[in-house]
Amino acid sequence: MKDIILTSIKNPLIRQARKLHRAQERHKQNLLLLEGTNLVEAACQVDYKLDIIFYTDLWQANHQPLCLKLVKKGLKLQRVSSEVLEAIATTVNPDGVVAIAPRRSAQEPIVAQTQLGIALEKIQDPGNLGTIIRTAVATGVDGLWLSCDSVNIHNPKVLRASVGEWFRVPMATNQDLSQLIAQHQQQGIQVIATNSQANQSYWAIDFTRPSLILLGNEGAGLSEKLITMADQQVTIPLMNGVESLNVAVAAALILYEARRQSHHH
Repeated sequence: MKDIILTSIKNPLIRQARKLHRAQERHKQNLLLLEGTNLVEAACQVDYKLDIIFYTDLWQANHQPLCLKLVKKGLKLQRVSSEVLEAIATTVNPDGVVAIAPRRSAQEPIVAQTQLGIALEKIQDPGNLGTIIRTAVATGVDGLWLSCDSVNIHNPKVLRASVGEWFRVPMATNQDLSQLIAQHQQQGIQVIATNSQANQSYWAIDFTRPSLILLGNEGAGLSEKLITMADQQVTIPLMNGVESLNVAVAAALILYEARRQSHHH
């Protein structure tokens, strides 16, 4: 770890890393920015390939065990000054480590194996998506599908909001959700749409059956097309004139109800 320290943001390696702030550049190079100890540690735990890890001396001093693990794995580590790290990071107060990694490819969910699945239509907010991913892992979701007009799954904010759980659930993006619904139904898996106009509460569903839960856009909810395809429609009862709940909160309520039912059987 006694290697040279990079102190100039004009260094070609640093220039390269900073380009990855732009979505089109990450896409073009097929790379991800993993910012912060949480994500680097999570990647390390699941043996996700890391191309290079930029870190400050202070970070190294505070994270000796993790540093040793990274060294043992033979990963490429690069010491940088705190100014350079701040330039590489997209966050305001980075915690001293940023890694570059290839985008994920493998680990697509398998429809026939859905016990509890979730499909998201037009989710726009990266914080919401990250939170849903985190909750999906916590509730044992087998697969998460995302429509093509949703926020990009590789967005650094999505990764950060998932607090490292991003690596731990099979996900498929750019899905035609109507086709996905039909595939689940062919396998005898019930498809449940969330709809504020539905006449049954989400806890009325039998979640001991294999289920795919559909959640829609933050503002507009699910499209009519998907609602009509679903086997069941459910609502989350709201009091005091509240019109809707945050989509990540809605996902959490329904996923935890599904979890509760499967534990009772």
